[in-house]
Parts: sequence; structure tokens; C-alpha cells
Amino acid sequence: MKFKQYTQVFLLAFVGLLLISTARAADLAAPQLAIENASNKLKERLQDKSFSKDFKQITVFVEDVIYPHVDFNRISSLVLGKLWRKASAEEKTRFKQEFQTLLVRTYSRAFVEFKDWSVRYLPLDIKNGDRKVIVKTEILQPGIQPIAVNYRMLLTKGQWKVYDIIIEGVSLVTNYRTSFKNEVQRTGSLQAVIDQLAKRNNEALAAKEHS
Repeated sequence: MKFKQYTQVFLLAFVGLLLISTARAADLAAPQLAIENASNKLKERLQDKSFSKDFKQITVFVEDVIYPHVDFNRISSLVLGKLWRKASAEEKTRFKQEFQTLLVRTYSRAFVEFKDWSVRYLPLDIKNGDRKVIVKTEILQPGIQPIAVNYRMLLTKGQWKVYDIIIEGVSLVTNYRTSFKNEVQRTGSLQAVIDQLAKRNNEALAAKEHS
């Protein structure tokens, strides 16, 4: 899979953007339905062509529809690893906010390219009492091989939430953990990395507003 395709599928997977399900809702288990529900709502929003070009609309959508199905606290802690345990409460809050903004702004511009994609849910191995599960899916598009997308999900206060996505064997969490670890080693502190991330986010968002 080419890098551009990989980046686009990462977007699709991270925010639950599985646009056209090939499974009926009645056939899906609770963890799968968490992804399916967000997918259907996104599909409705994409009918508005201005949606994918308006970062503010996308941000609101993520907060209202995607956020409840994604455990950003857990993702942030897993991405930072040991650094998370040493971070202050302020650093944790700032990192989570800026990391979420990074994900949304990085991948939002690819929204319009997924209208012809569909998803196939593979058999789910889940037993009564399980709190962790891997939802296995395949992203389908005419003319190319299916792309394996696996969601790691955790049952949190009665809700199934995504805390990692694995695309063709590559973990979103592991990928970003390596990146941020290298940045901390380069700059010397987590605070410096957060400051740089906030600066890049602000510059990118300002450029979007004037584009």
C-alpha cells in the first residue's frame, strides 16, 4: 500500500470513518455498532460538500460524534508511554488537546476521498464478561486488495471505545509513540514538544482559515 493510501486509511480507521457498511446492524455486536453508528453519522455529513473543507465543522463533529467512541485519555497515555506517568496534570491535558487537534487537522483534508469505500466486518471473538476486544474489519474499494483494519476496544463505563487501530499490522499508537519519543529526546523535554506541537497546530489552523 502506498504512503498516501496508508495515510488516508489511517484517517478512516482512527475516527471510525467506515462509510458504507456491508453488514446489517442486526448482525453486529456492541463493539462493532460503536464504529457503525459513527460511520453512518459521518456519511450523512459528507452529503454537505462544504463539510470536509471547514475545519471548525469537522472539529465539532469529532467532539460530538467521534469523541464518545474513542478513549483519547488512554490513547494519549499509551502514545507517551513512560513519559505520561512523569508528566504533570497540565502537560497531560495540553498534550491530549494538541494531539487530538493534530490528528483532526492532519487527516481531515482526506475526507472527500472515501465516498467509494466500504467496510466488511469479520467474525468477532467475544465472550460474556470480556472488557477488551479486537474488532477486525477490511476496507474495500474496487480494483485494489482489501486493507486489514483492526480496532482495539475497551469497555469503559458501559461503552465500547477505541484505544488503538492497526492498519496492515501497523499500530497508530506505536507509530506516534516512536515519533514523540524521538522528539522528546531531540528537544530535551515533553513541555518543549507540546509547545512545538501547539505552535504547528496554530500555524496550520491559521493557514486553513486564510486559504
